Amino acid sequence: MSERNFMKLEFASRSENEGFARVTVAAFVSQLDPTLDELTDLKTVVSEAVTNAIIHGYNNRPDGIVTIVAEMDGDTIYLTVEDQGEGIDDLELAKQPLFTSKPELERSGMGFTIMENFMDEIEVSTAVGIGTKIKMKKRIESKKALFN
Repeated sequence: MSERNFMKLEFASRSENEGFARVTVAAFVSQLDPTLDELTDLKTVVSEAVTNAIIHGYNNRPDGIVTIVAEMDGDTIYLTVEDQGEGIDDLELAKQPLFTSKPELERSGMGFTIMENFMDEIEVSTAVGIGTKIKMKKRIESKKALFN
């Protein structure tokens, strides 16, 4: 029997849905019995990726769709957060710590930095006018494994 399990979530690009997405992914991942720190890290990266999609991808327009796919395979979680928004013109610049294209919104410019630090792997694909897809991977150090 395969240990693979997955979920897919689509929702409107509204800022009030960010918390819903974070809690839904956390509930799904809880099956792996993550530590509190691991769960907090995962919730944080979901928040960052979803907020980026809403604010930057859709420019705060509520008519876009944000898609999250979470997959568990053994002790590893794979997360994909995707939008069909504006895309990122200069990905390398966008990944620079403290860079923000929306300084008027008091954005910290740390989204990608946080995702890179909290996950084992992150891959960003983007095209202007097409959208952005962020794929992330993290191995969960199961508490169950620590006591066996």
